[in-house]
Amino acid sequence: MKKVRFGIVGYGNIGSRHAHHILENPNAELVAVASLQEKPDELNCTYYQSVEAMLDAEDMDVLNVCTPNYLHCEHTLAGLNKGVNVVCEKPMSLSAAESDKMIAAAENNNQKLFVVKQNRHNPPVAEVKKLLMSQSLGKVYVVNINCFWNRNKNYYAQSDWRGSKDKDGGCLYTQFSHFVDILYYLFGDVNVLSGKIKNFSHPYINTEDSGVFLLETKEGALVNFNYSTASYERNMEGAISILAEHGTVKIGGQYLNTIEYQKIKDHTIPEINISAKANDYGLYQGSMSNHDLMIQNVIDHLEGKAAMMTNAQEGKEVVSIIERMYAAGS
Repeated sequence: MKKVRFGIVGYGNIGSRHAHHILENPNAELVAVASLQEKPDELNCTYYQSVEAMLDAEDMDVLNVCTPNYLHCEHTLAGLNKGVNVVCEKPMSLSAAESDKMIAAAENNNQKLFVVKQNRHNPPVAEVKKLLMSQSLGKVYVVNINCFWNRNKNYYAQSDWRGSKDKDGGCLYTQFSHFVDILYYLFGDVNVLSGKIKNFSHPYINTEDSGVFLLETKEGALVNFNYSTASYERNMEGAISILAEHGTVKIGGQYLNTIEYQKIKDHTIPEINISAKANDYGLYQGSMSNHDLMIQNVIDHLEGKAAMMTNAQEGKEVVSIIERMYAAGS
């Protein structure tokens, strides 16, 4: 079987994560990387300083966009307009209007546009998705989402785009878009009723560090969405609790990696407690490290063996929810 040929633009923390899993996959080949950083010793592939030079010179099947948030649209369009499929890291873009441009470019060039939402692969999330699809929980009453992480001054000092409203977008784009995505994945679109954002402990950035929102699903469930990067010294929790007609369940841990509580009519979720799959970036930790499953899904989809785990329209819907949350909370 012919290997799927990948190129990567952006070789920071997340770009190196993509490279690692591409190199480990027997059905994938990393042909080139484009980054302004110096070529790291561990990479045995052609290295470019611009995505344009790489796309002009290399024959690849997929471009993985791993650059800062504000460049996702630009670099995705560059790949699609060259006739290359694209895997875009979260967030898909910083506006629904940008996402529309990306979707149109994929359609016009007959290419696939994947959006990275690796938390959908988390086993606890998958089990709760099954419960909701089978309607085992009955009518959902209340959903509570808590995302309490730590991002300190050293984190923001690593890159000048972090904490910039124009380049980063804010915590809901950079730290917590995965939680907005899981809300959308489990319950569909939501109405934003009210919210408030504040910066309590990060005076060196011009975005918020905390927010509290009240949302409502299309079926009428109330959603509390609470987040902060001001958790003292370390990440505390990434959790979703669901109170419903026939059961109560909590996906918990720091990264939606455990079933912390369950009481469900005529059903028991298998015990799940994953303790070692967070993305570890040295000075901080991020969401669950399921990028290996994401890369495999891209390969399987291009070979006609699987549906996309997250398509571009879903990526746009998450961006739209975040836009509406900020409009209500600013």
